[in-house]
Amino acid sequence: MARLLILGAMAALFFSSTFVLNRAMSLDGGPWVWSASLRYAFMLPILVAWTLASGGVRGLRDTLALFAAHPLFWTLAGSVGFGVFYAGVTLASVFSPGWVVATTWQVTILCSPVVLALLGRRVPAKGLVFTALIFAGIVLVNLEQARSAADVGSLWGVAAVLVAAFAYPLGNQLVWEARHGGGRGKGLLARIPRIDQPALDAGRAPTLLLTIGSIPFWIALVAFTQPPPPATGQIVQTALVALFSGVVATTLFLRARSLAKSAYELAATDATQSLEVVFSLLGETLLLAGPWPGILGAAGIALAVAGLVLYVCRQV
Repeated sequence: MARLLILGAMAALFFSSTFVLNRAMSLDGGPWVWSASLRYAFMLPILVAWTLASGGVRGLRDTLALFAAHPLFWTLAGSVGFGVFYAGVTLASVFSPGWVVATTWQVTILCSPVVLALLGRRVPAKGLVFTALIFAGIVLVNLEQARSAADVGSLWGVAAVLVAAFAYPLGNQLVWEARHGGGRGKGLLARIPRIDQPALDAGRAPTLLLTIGSIPFWIALVAFTQPPPPATGQIVQTALVALFSGVVATTLFLRARSLAKSAYELAATDATQSLEVVFSLLGETLLLAGPWPGILGAAGIALAVAGLVLYVCRQV
């Protein structure tokens, strides 16, 4: 399990670039829709090039064949796990500082057991207790933010993150179920295709497949919102987010989840993302001269990290 948590922590480090750079783009006036959609536009060629470099033309062909075999599944999982997720995160950056978004995002750790339960998986009670501790930390951070907010705009940011926090584990778990148990059980599980391909364990392949699956969502979002053209600075910063968070972090995280053998290990791996709060706070304070959290915010961060530590110390 230590390997899962190390990979998850490394993913959290690279994921934190999302919150810092999205906040920077928002402060510069860049439309959030481009911050979201351009990330995946950049990720697609990077992932294709990576797949060609590591597996050649045959590796790319085999990966694309997985999409062709189950296009509806990958489109659904990509639209939810990448589309709804990242649209919510980038929209939230318009209303709240990066570290606040990162801390609120940790509610995804609370959503993970809910998603597992909906799909027929059971998380041990101790895992739920540690998850609740992390959630308490999130509440403290947002209480402090609400006290200092000049208007109710920050509440829209919280709402956007909450939607994203549920969509991300749902999309990821759909992939895990397809690899490990699709087509079995009752209800929703029976509708998930069985994709018994070791390539999905590497992290790179599912990231590419989910990116392709999210393309219809991004096209529809841009067509609906019709944002003004992005500035050069926003394009460059989005490319960095695509590389660090979209490719490196997502690949590491999906690799960690693919190694998990139980619902508890899945929940613990998801809980590593609480470290994004620490990394985002440091990055925003050092690079964007953002304010340090107050007493409530610091206590909330401490609780979120403590919950992760307990996950590690009390593994089963």
